[in-house]
Amino acid sequence: MQRLIALDPETTTGKSKELFNAIQSKLGMVPNMMRTMGNSQAVLNGYLSLNAALSESRLGAKLGELIALTVANANSCDYCNAAHSFIGEKLVHIDAEAINDARSGKSNNPKIQAALDFSRILIDKKGEVSQADIDAVKDAGYDDGAIAEIIAHVSLNIFTNYFNKAAKVLVDFPQVELVEAAVI
Repeated sequence: MQRLIALDPETTTGKSKELFNAIQSKLGMVPNMMRTMGNSQAVLNGYLSLNAALSESRLGAKLGELIALTVANANSCDYCNAAHSFIGEKLVHIDAEAINDARSGKSNNPKIQAALDFSRILIDKKGEVSQADIDAVKDAGYDDGAIAEIIAHVSLNIFTNYFNKAAKVLVDFPQVELVEAAVI
């Protein structure tokens, strides 16, 4: 059972209502995660703002979704695994094999693999990465700005993973089985 209320977009008022209207016009729905975040307009606005900023990053939407899938599975977040599998396939047009691979932190593209590896290292080391970790992602072709963007993507996804798990947000995307975090 969901622990925090998912607001009804029809009856919500104020800034959350404005944000819900913008989400509805963009996605055609207001997902449960955002309806639940709407209990605090600051939380919802903060999430949407960072998400919008990262949508303009040099990493691009595809790598952002692959990172989100790697992070969701590393943190055992059913909601984010389902949401980013759906978004990756339907909105970003990532092929099923790449989506499945990303759930395990894998890619057949060496540069993407380096970003997914660095994402996992960030999670596993709680941000306490080594110079060798930074050098490895730089050697794969990422500059300081791109590395900052990978860190931001991982951070945003950790936030949504923790939010969804703590609130027990009901999954309103097609269910997708998690990859065991220990296997990644």
